[in-house]
This record gives sequence, structure tokens and C-alpha cells, in this order.
Amino acid sequence: MPNKTRPLSPHLQVYRPQLTSVLSILHRATGLLLAMLLLLLLYWVVALAHGPSSYRIVENFIESWAGILLIIGATFALFYHLCNGIRHLFWDSGFGFKLESVYRSGWLVLISSVLLTGLTLFLLFTRGGW
Repeated sequence: MPNKTRPLSPHLQVYRPQLTSVLSILHRATGLLLAMLLLLLLYWVVALAHGPSSYRIVENFIESWAGILLIIGATFALFYHLCNGIRHLFWDSGFGFKLESVYRSGWLVLISSVLLTGLTLFLLFTRGGW
């Protein structure tokens, strides 16, 4: 019979979010988002192959506010997942396990993801991509 006085495992309410836990959750969420966005990409390709009227439906969605926000989020997700994946490759090689390095590389991943997203969107909007 289990001991009823024994404390349960700590729940998320007990802990304060740390950079490492937030980055881990964000890596999983961006991976899931990118997988779901593959369905939208597949729909876009099928609509393109189906003809102009089908493609116009996708184009109208992409040019809406929801579509633009989705593209901005997808761009960030792509760059975050890429940068954090590179960070994990360094970890797989045995580098960057000191606590100071973990936090430094975490902030570097966040900053580089935001900068790469901003640069990509700037180039997209200024080069007539939209």
C-alpha cells in the first residue's frame, strides 16, 4: 500500500521557469509547429498544381493578417529550431556543458533567432516579396 504522507512529485507551479526549461519547451513547440506547417506547405503545392482558382484561395489566406502572423511565427520557429539544433550538436560533441556556457549559448540562440527572423522579414518586405 502506498504511503499517503509521502509528498508528490513537484509540479510546474512549484518551480520558477528558467532559461533552460523555457528553451527546451520552445524547441519542442517550434518542432511541432514546423511539422504542422508542412501540411500548409503541402496544401499550397497542391493548390498550385490544381490551378489559379485554388491557388487564389491560398494566396488570399497568406496575404491576410492571420497568414502574415503565421509566416512571421514560422520564420522564427525555423530559425530558432535551426540555431538550437546547432547548439545541441555542440552538446552532442561534448562542448558547452558548463552552466555559464549553457546560459550564454541559450541567449545566443534567442538573439540570433530574432535577428535572423528580422533580417529575413526585412529582406522579404523590402525586396518586393510581398
